[in-house]
Amino acid sequence: METNHGHRHGHGDDGDIENVEVLRGKETGGHGDSLEVFDKNNSFYGRSQPLLVKRTNTTSQIAIVGANSCPIESLDYEIVENELFKQDWRSRTKVQIFQYVVLKWALALLIGLGTGLVGFFNNIAVENIAGFKLLLTTGFMVEEKYYKAFAAYAICNVSLAAAAAALCAFFAPAAAGSGIPEVKAYLNGIDAHSILAPSTLFVKIFGSVLGVSAGFVVGKEGPMVHTGACIASLLGQGGSRKYHLTWTWLKYFKNDRDRRDLITCGAAAGVAAAFRAPVGGVLFALEEAASWWRSALLWRTFFTTAVVAMVLRAFIQFCATGKCGLFGEGGLIMYDVSSAKTAYSGPDILAVIFLGVIGGIFGSLYNYLVDKVIRTYSIINEKGAASKILLAITVALLTSCCSYGLPWFAKCIPCPADESSCPTVDGSGNYKSFQCPPGYYNDLASLFLNTNDDAIRNLFSTSTEKEFHISSLFIFFASVYCLGIITYGIAIPSGLFIPVILAGACYGRLVGRLFQPISSLDTGLFSLLGAASFLGGTMRMTVSLCVILLELTNDLLLLPLVMLVLLISKTVADNFNKGVYDQIVKIKGLPFMEAHAEPYMRHLGAGDVVAGPLISFCGVEKVGNILHALKSTGHNAFPVIDEPPFSDAPELCGLVLRSHLLVLLKGKVFQRERIISGGEEIFRRFSAFDFAKAGSGKGIKLEDVEFDIEEEEMEMYIDLHPITNTSPYTVVETMSLAKAAILFRQLGLRHMCVVPKSQGRPPIVGILTRHDFMPEHILGLYPHINPHK
Repeated sequence: METNHGHRHGHGDDGDIENVEVLRGKETGGHGDSLEVFDKNNSFYGRSQPLLVKRTNTTSQIAIVGANSCPIESLDYEIVENELFKQDWRSRTKVQIFQYVVLKWALALLIGLGTGLVGFFNNIAVENIAGFKLLLTTGFMVEEKYYKAFAAYAICNVSLAAAAAALCAFFAPAAAGSGIPEVKAYLNGIDAHSILAPSTLFVKIFGSVLGVSAGFVVGKEGPMVHTGACIASLLGQGGSRKYHLTWTWLKYFKNDRDRRDLITCGAAAGVAAAFRAPVGGVLFALEEAASWWRSALLWRTFFTTAVVAMVLRAFIQFCATGKCGLFGEGGLIMYDVSSAKTAYSGPDILAVIFLGVIGGIFGSLYNYLVDKVIRTYSIINEKGAASKILLAITVALLTSCCSYGLPWFAKCIPCPADESSCPTVDGSGNYKSFQCPPGYYNDLASLFLNTNDDAIRNLFSTSTEKEFHISSLFIFFASVYCLGIITYGIAIPSGLFIPVILAGACYGRLVGRLFQPISSLDTGLFSLLGAASFLGGTMRMTVSLCVILLELTNDLLLLPLVMLVLLISKTVADNFNKGVYDQIVKIKGLPFMEAHAEPYMRHLGAGDVVAGPLISFCGVEKVGNILHALKSTGHNAFPVIDEPPFSDAPELCGLVLRSHLLVLLKGKVFQRERIISGGEEIFRRFSAFDFAKAGSGKGIKLEDVEFDIEEEEMEMYIDLHPITNTSPYTVVETMSLAKAAILFRQLGLRHMCVVPKSQGRPPIVGILTRHDFMPEHILGLYPHINPHK
């Protein structure tokens, strides 16, 4: 064991580990989880490479069972208040401050414009591709070439599905799925690999178009949130050096804090573009996506979504002239139910309560089954790109068989006398003829052989009580419910909003038919309330969902009923499991910090979960010691401790970041004497922007530095004071772990210093990182603790 000025350094020796008893996983904050091995006396043997360790029947053996797939870093939301930062802040001119403020609003404008354009493109592309496929199928049906019709329909679906899966499998695996859990995790402080990369943005846009056009029971709304976040990230980090798209004038935004604000705006813009719901987008970002919020961010987010709304409005008016192909006047989903009479009484309230309770039960069951399906599919998807594509093709074939085959079981219904557009021959509509003779329509085909948006529009249609037969609604509900579950988890961009709205709308219409004798509400309004109950049961959101639904349907009079059904369904579902996005975050292994602390954390202090040897530096440290510490650990930050003769007693000077140390080592700001230099050389050679966070893959690597440093330079010194964050957040070791966890999340921290309560001890006990608050770490240290108390 090496010591340095009284503070321990892990040297990583392969010591004798015959008597190993304690195994502690500790987040490095750098390159993933490492395993730290201790003996009975708590002596440190060394830190291994990231491994998954399984205890065997005796405590004296360690079984290595596989690689730990958790190379997840945290984000540096905290402002590093070192001398360099303070000098830069003091030297800012009014022009620079004005430039920074203008750029913030300009970027919000660009995010709104970009997301609005992508939302418009997605709708045009889906309407035209899916419209062509459905017209081709309908053409064969009219000619009574039923087998050719199915072949054309299935081949189109399989081709589109294979293309979407191939894009995800080969170019951007991170683009698969909804993307909302990943954005939510990023805004919580988790830097999951490549989730906001330019390649992910490209695949998200085109993969979503192909997947929705392929007839899958998925939506493009979840992917739009991820798309908006990717656009914001691309703008915020000054473009992409890899793809030769860079903007050097965005130097002010080279930090995680400003990028987080931009990505929050992007997520809100995604919802606004997906649902044409600007206020709902702001509330979605506030309620579901962001873990940290402030009033200034509210204004910018609102401005961004307003820009999206204006962009979409302009393009809708343009498409109303018929210049957008099959993309009609009603494009960009808008389910107007305001024409229906909204008057309700006692029996209607009972029906709504019933809707909420059953919706909560079905929603929680949906989450449970989605959880099982994703875990099963992950085993298949891990086998490679071919397995991902094959799985997508299999689900596409099953969906095609259901969509084309099930309408054959429905009876032909005579067209309403007052409906001139029945049956619908081409385009979208409520009355698909399918195999029916003239003057009749197939109600089940009107739901299956349509885009998902048009199917929802048909279910939400008002003054059409008898349009869909009860048996058809049962078949469609069961099919969509099951298909939505088995489709989520395949390697395509896929949203959960539309499947849930489809199933909920169908279920609501069924309940409306059952309560028709005693209720005065229109079945179309029941359909809306059913969709709200399912959304509340799966997503577990209330305020944002309520506003999104009201903006979607243009009926403010339904506000009390929508509020009631959402509250009931969420309350019921919360008794069974968590929301679907929270479950997916957990499945992906992302170390998400919850808004509340677990009950058992109240029984522990902050010092009780600090694990591993403390690796610290002196205020003036030897180059060789710094390089050795950086090579032997993956820690992102190190405590800096001043000791005599620089201080009367050992005292905590602050924290220094790994990335800042690499900049100094690269610049070779060394000195031969072990004295405090005052930092004049650093201030002269570096600016604050030299220490700014680079975009993904651009930062200085340790390999770039270690080969440049010569042997004699290893014995020289670096004064760390100018780059040390002198005001890190600290807590006393006896503070409740629950209180520390809440502070950690609310302040958006990456490191929390734990200091001793009594004097005469080293000035710092350890550093808490995100992984130290994870249940797996705490319950691994204290297996006797009851996790529910």
